[in-house]
Amino acid sequence: MLAAVPLTDDERAAVDDGQAALNKLLGQLADVPTRPVLLPVSSARHPAQPSYRSSR
Repeated sequence: MLAAVPLTDDERAAVDDGQAALNKLLGQLADVPTRPVLLPVSSARHPAQPSYRSSR
């Protein structure tokens, strides 16, 4: 992973130093804004809802 993904010093410390460094990194990232991920819901249907396809 270290060879394939460039890491910041803090991220590298989290990999190398374990839980304490990971907790520090998570604290630093807590206020970093992220983009929301919108997932398509066109095929989502509750099992109790009838299908709109004709069964004839």
